[in-house]
Amino acid sequence: MARSLGIGIIGAGNISSTYLNLAPLFKGIKVQAIADINAAAAQHRAGEHGIEARSMDALLASDDVDIVVNLTVPDAHFDVSKQILSAGKHLYSEKPLTLSLKDGLELQKLAEKKKLKAGCAPDTFLGGAHQLARKLVDDGEVGTITSGTAHVLSHGMEHWHPNPDFFFRPGGGPILDLGPYYIANLVNLIGPVRRVAALTSMASTTRTISSLPRKGEVIDVTTPTTIQALLEFASGATVTLSASWDVWAHHHPNMELYGTDGSIFLPDPNFFGGEVKLAKPGKKVKPVKAWSHPFGIANQKHAAGMMANYRTAGLADMAAAIIEGRDIRCSLERALHGVDVMVSILRSGEEKKFIDIRTSCSRPEALGIKDAKSLLKKP
Repeated sequence: MARSLGIGIIGAGNISSTYLNLAPLFKGIKVQAIADINAAAAQHRAGEHGIEARSMDALLASDDVDIVVNLTVPDAHFDVSKQILSAGKHLYSEKPLTLSLKDGLELQKLAEKKKLKAGCAPDTFLGGAHQLARKLVDDGEVGTITSGTAHVLSHGMEHWHPNPDFFFRPGGGPILDLGPYYIANLVNLIGPVRRVAALTSMASTTRTISSLPRKGEVIDVTTPTTIQALLEFASGATVTLSASWDVWAHHHPNMELYGTDGSIFLPDPNFFGGEVKLAKPGKKVKPVKAWSHPFGIANQKHAAGMMANYRTAGLADMAAAIIEGRDIRCSLERALHGVDVMVSILRSGEEKKFIDIRTSCSRPEALGIKDAKSLLKKP
């Protein structure tokens, strides 16, 4: 079997730069071409990275492309992913996989029928910090996880994004946009969710864009922007998840898990690195000594300083899984479960009742230091 798979990208927006910049870190994948409904955008991105710009039809028919990465806007994910699978290509999608469980199940059925593999972001739970937390949980450092809290709170995207409209329409909102990072990491640490309940609201029916080039333009808000959710896991653990774009400031931590033998404190699941802390019974909260996990090493400069960014790790793991004939860590099964959880949270907010989750999944295999290094090209 081939030791490297060809990658095609559909969607030349902001996130494509991240994939194109980071893909060269990983072995087993080679980006061949990019396509976009805006041919000029595809040509521009291709020129930046020394790859080909192709039409979508040409890319899907390309013999040198094995996996197609769907980086289109969320409400186009289903249609584009369906075209990718129908063309006989393996699929890797940006999050969320789809905006409804029905569409996700259709993609799953199509992939099975065509004997193709599918994966989906987020892959940040593969980061060094979150895999360290996973190791602590697996090693029994905090006993059995019984409960926890998670918070993703800010004042939205209209202050920095050039075209923030879709964030505030159905299919957007903090749950479908940022929830995937939190839910994927909770599944990584605890396992699948059994049922959910939620209260949802919005602080305003309009937003004023303060970023260029549309500064001052008023846009409508047609989806909940504050969600207070309760997740009950198959294991019996319960976690509260607060997600809002109506908060100017807060002191809530990103994620905490409470076990029978201690508590664990995790950094933002939207990022690969950060500090993990642990508290044992009767002891103070202390930082856990960082380990030499390659996906926890700071490699990019951001406004907040040097940070670890290894997005595309999930795609590289998928390619390796196809080559090796093993499970994909960022699998369709887990992404579909995440969609089920998220849309059920929003439905619970509408119907004011607990919603049973229809799907389930296994926890992904842990990604230790050795396995993570195996995905990277040697320096």
